Amino acid sequence: MKHLAWLLMGFSFHGFAGESVDYQSGGMALEGYYAKAEGTPKGSVLLIHDWDGLTEYEEKRVNMLSKMGYNTFAVDLYGKGNRPVETNAKKAETGKLYKDREKMRSLILAGLDKAREMGIQDVVVAGYCFGGAAALELARSGKAESVNGYATFHGGLKTPGQQSYASDTPPIFIAHGGADSAIPMTDVADLSVQLESASVPYLIEVYSGAPHAFTVFGSPRYREVADARSWATFSTFLDQNF
Repeated sequence: MKHLAWLLMGFSFHGFAGESVDYQSGGMALEGYYAKAEGTPKGSVLLIHDWDGLTEYEEKRVNMLSKMGYNTFAVDLYGKGNRPVETNAKKAETGKLYKDREKMRSLILAGLDKAREMGIQDVVVAGYCFGGAAALELARSGKAESVNGYATFHGGLKTPGQQSYASDTPPIFIAHGGADSAIPMTDVADLSVQLESASVPYLIEVYSGAPHAFTVFGSPRYREVADARSWATFSTFLDQNF
């Protein structure tokens, strides 16, 4: 476990070839972040940001995945330059997309289209917090082609009314904190019942003592053991789905 923690926290992030990428969705200016795999690519990852918007945190995760051999593109669901700082502003941005899920899906698909333009083909779609909920929104939509799997880290897990998971949904990995007071264990159990009923392959890991946002470096909520374990499982999940 100490070795895994070193992999997560001991990186020097200097020297990576990550770059900002401008693109659009319905006339809305967006700014993503892309890094090519080091060495021969094993596959690709589409990363969806948390409620802060696409910040240095997602860039670090993109760089980590690049180091592991994955072409990775972090999408932007808020708009170029829109990176809210105050809690109420963050709630407002996520609230807009939760109320207009068709727009949420279209923004993710626009990022996926941009990734295709850059040569990314088969992908695993992953997200943190709000981004995890957005990844599951895409999974339920059935509109994304060439997606090999989905992963959510301490993300929202509720399924809106009139939505469901199709039986041909790709595998899903759910990483959840046992001490998460924002997303209760009842949501985890409900999702497992839905996925079982739909015969969707899934893996759920629950980390004891881990609160909501347990992967956020430098945060009081950060839990090194839970982060290391979830990242190790995610690495295996990627290996198994490419």
